[in-house]
Amino acid sequence: MQSYTVREWDKLTYGNGDGQIPEHFADRLATLALRSSFAGRGGSGVLEHGRHALRARGVVGILAAKDCSLEILPKIDVAPGESINRQNAAIRKRLIHMLAVALDLKVDLGTMTELAWQRETLLEILIRIFCDKLTEAVRKGMPRRYVEVEDDLSALRGRLNVARQFTHHAVNPSRLACRFDVLSDDTPLNQIMKAAVGHLSRISRSSANQRGLRELAFVYTDIAEIPPPTLRWGEVVIDRTNRPWHELLGMARLFLLNRYQTTTGGAGQGTALLFEMNTLFEEYIGRLISRSLMGTDLTVSLQGGRLFCLTTEANERGLFQTKPDILMRRAGVVTHVIDTKWKRISSRIDDPKQGVSQGDVYQMMAYAQLYSASRLTLLYPHHPGLGDQEAIHARHRITGHDTIVETASIDVSDGHDVLNRIRRLLLVEGPAEKATKQGATPDQL
Repeated sequence: MQSYTVREWDKLTYGNGDGQIPEHFADRLATLALRSSFAGRGGSGVLEHGRHALRARGVVGILAAKDCSLEILPKIDVAPGESINRQNAAIRKRLIHMLAVALDLKVDLGTMTELAWQRETLLEILIRIFCDKLTEAVRKGMPRRYVEVEDDLSALRGRLNVARQFTHHAVNPSRLACRFDVLSDDTPLNQIMKAAVGHLSRISRSSANQRGLRELAFVYTDIAEIPPPTLRWGEVVIDRTNRPWHELLGMARLFLLNRYQTTTGGAGQGTALLFEMNTLFEEYIGRLISRSLMGTDLTVSLQGGRLFCLTTEANERGLFQTKPDILMRRAGVVTHVIDTKWKRISSRIDDPKQGVSQGDVYQMMAYAQLYSASRLTLLYPHHPGLGDQEAIHARHRITGHDTIVETASIDVSDGHDVLNRIRRLLLVEGPAEKATKQGATPDQL
């Protein structure tokens, strides 16, 4: 299978040279992308199928069609001066780190060699991590639980099923209709793991992964095979007896469900594992902020506002509900509203507005009115064009109000000390407070 890699918002031109893709492969991948829920009405939400090139948009992940696959990586500035392969390897690490935080997984990125990060696609790396973790878990013992069984026996076991006894065995008292509990490993959790192994076996192209998946399939031979749409996710109970399986359940959701990604397949047309970067960035930052502020007097809620912009006079019905990405409260009072935006802003030297859209400003003004927060932040990914370090880049006062709206950036290419970096960004005294002490005021919106 031919594999190709492109970064978010970049182009992959048609042709047979290095860094190009044959047009018939591009057609297959674009057709598969159209089936994604991220494609949108215009059909170009994942890939723009141009006359001369494919152009990636704000969705990352893997598209795998017949005889070819396309890996779309996020536009993260890493390893300047390194080769493209090393840069792509570093981006894969950062993307998997973001997924691990967003999905509350513990993933040891050091278990894979640097060569594997460069050679394997994002999908194969995720499959390998899952295989390694599941293999380790089943070696320690497959989780089991008591399930109720009904059977007709010659001696009483458990409880007598009176209704069945006097209807089916009224003339044959030598058989007893029994109900009893047995310790079984054919549980919803193990059925989910078997479904994940089967699904990944059909889409993996790595010989090492296929070998690991075959070994796992043998382990799950006696577990009932349940189609993914009918898996009983709601019946899975994670407690102290099976706590290590929490992460594996999260990874199974990643492969089998539609939370951050869409998976498609069937009829030999291919498979897609895609993530919308706006949603992933929002969840990633929200969880990091929640962790960084633990132990303070601030509480954090993700999309927890949901106040309405308008109320009808007739029946007091709310219209135009708001969903701020992150709300910070002190003693129950909202003090800070944060909205994440996965887009590149420019420096104030290049553009006083920094490329911030007017719609985003109006949205923040609505939040200021509804939530009465004194501080609102538009938080973007950092890039070298904004300077050497992440920071609060601009602070403005809403005209006629004391509310501050600021633009800030966080560097997702650097995972070092990230919780303390976020804490400093949110809790340190900002330029507005310093300027106020000196008799100056922030810019007005």
